[in-house]
This record gives sequence, structure tokens and C-alpha cells, in this order.
Amino acid sequence: MDGKYEEAIRNYKISLSLFPTVEAHTFLGWAYSYLGEYDNAIEECKNAIEIDPGNGNPYNDIGSYMMKQGKFEEAITWFELALKTGNCENPEYAHINLGLAYERKGLWFEALDEYNIALEIAPDYKPAKQCLNRIQGMLN
Repeated sequence: MDGKYEEAIRNYKISLSLFPTVEAHTFLGWAYSYLGEYDNAIEECKNAIEIDPGNGNPYNDIGSYMMKQGKFEEAITWFELALKTGNCENPEYAHINLGLAYERKGLWFEALDEYNIALEIAPDYKPAKQCLNRIQGMLN
């Protein structure tokens, strides 16, 4: 987290060569994403999914990386998959991300629904409150 992404990548690769885990692949994906290497980040998340298809976090991360690539329709699919696993560490993240993807496609009411769900899950989640307020302002 202190910006030493190349070092983190090397260390995660060493770790993965010894003992592959969902978390290590996902965190390696994060390191790649901080360098703007979204295709590599997506590949690492897919590796994580191969280890545990029931873990929703890598699906959510793939969706986030696809959003950064402007692939909103594909991102929606990945966010929905994350939520279908029923095993997201923070499902409110997938809901807000899904809402943001819907917004990019002009699906305002679908986005509004996702922000409301995120707030039902985590009532103090500030980004969800901000998104909800923003879209409500747009719709008024």
C-alpha cells in the first residue's frame, strides 16, 4: 500500500509459487491495477476464481477493472456474479459498483436501487450515501 507495486508483484509471485491462495492472486491483481495493468489484474482475479469460485471478491474486482477500461456491460455481469456467490466480504461494494456501472449506461433507477441496497447493508457507507444523493438530485 506504500506504492512499492513492483516489489509487491515480485513477492506475491514468490508466495504464489509456494502456496497459491485466492487472496494472494486477488492482491497481486490489485498491485497490477495500481500500475494500470488491468488485463494482468483481471487474469489474476480469474486465477483466484479457479481456486475458489464461491469467493465473490475477485468477481467484484474484475468488474471494477473492466469499468476502468470502459467495458460497462461486461462489468455489470461480473458485479452480478460477485453478488450471486453470496460470499462477498463487503457486498455493499459490489452493489455500489453495480450502481455506478448502471449510471454509466444511463440506467438511473437501477443505479438508485443498487445504492439503496448498499445502504441497507451498510447504513454508514459514505460513498453509497453520496451516490444516492447525487442520483436523487439528477432525477429531481
